[in-house]
Amino acid sequence: MEQYLKPSMEGGIFITFEGGEGCGKSSHIKALKEWFESRGFSCVITREPGGTPLAEKIRALLLERGSDEPMCALTELLLFEAARAQHVEALIRPALKAGKVVISDRFYDSTTAYQGAARALDPKTVALLNKVATSSLSPDLTIILDLPVAEGLARANLRDEGAADRMGSQSTDFYEAVRKAFLDLAKAEPERFRVVSSAGSKEETFNEILGVVRGKFGI
Repeated sequence: MEQYLKPSMEGGIFITFEGGEGCGKSSHIKALKEWFESRGFSCVITREPGGTPLAEKIRALLLERGSDEPMCALTELLLFEAARAQHVEALIRPALKAGKVVISDRFYDSTTAYQGAARALDPKTVALLNKVATSSLSPDLTIILDLPVAEGLARANLRDEGAADRMGSQSTDFYEAVRKAFLDLAKAEPERFRVVSSAGSKEETFNEILGVVRGKFGI
C-alpha cells in the first residue's frame, strides 16, 4: 500500500462528496474508489441518507413523493440526523478504524446546505445536531462538485427520466440557496473543502479530483 500523509483520526481516510442536483457525484465516487483500489487501498463507498439497512429505510421515507401528509422541515432534519447516527456508528467509524478509505456521497454538509440554508432552519440547531449525530466525526477532505443550477437540474432530469424524488423536486430558488451554502462552507473552511467544477467533461473533472486527492494526502 502506498503511503499517505494525513489519515483520519480514526485510522483510515474519510472523503465526502457534496454538490447540487446532477453534479455527477456518483460516477466520480466510483472512479475514485477504483483508483484507490488500484493502489492497494481497501475502499468503501457509501451514501447519505442511507449506507446501512436501517438508514436506507429512513432514506425511503425522506425521498418518497406524493405522501398525503407533507413532511415538515424539522421532521426532515431529524430523520436525516437519525439516519446519519446509524450510518456513522454501524459503517463509517468501523471502516475507518480498520484503516480503510471511506468515500461518502453526501454527509453532514448537505444537511447544513439543504435543511439549514435552503429550508431556513436555525443554523446553530443544525450544527449541534450534526455534531451529535456524528459524535464529532469530520471528513478529512470534502470535495464540492460545483455546477450552475440550471445545468445541474437539466442533467438530473435526464438521469431520472423526469421522475425525480422528493428532494430532487424542489424549486430553483431552493437549489440556488443550496449552491450558495456549499460555496460559503468552502470559503469558511478552506483546509477541508475543495471546490471542483463539474461543468466540463467527466475526464476533465475526474483529473481535477485526482489532483486534489493526491495533493491532500500525498499519494
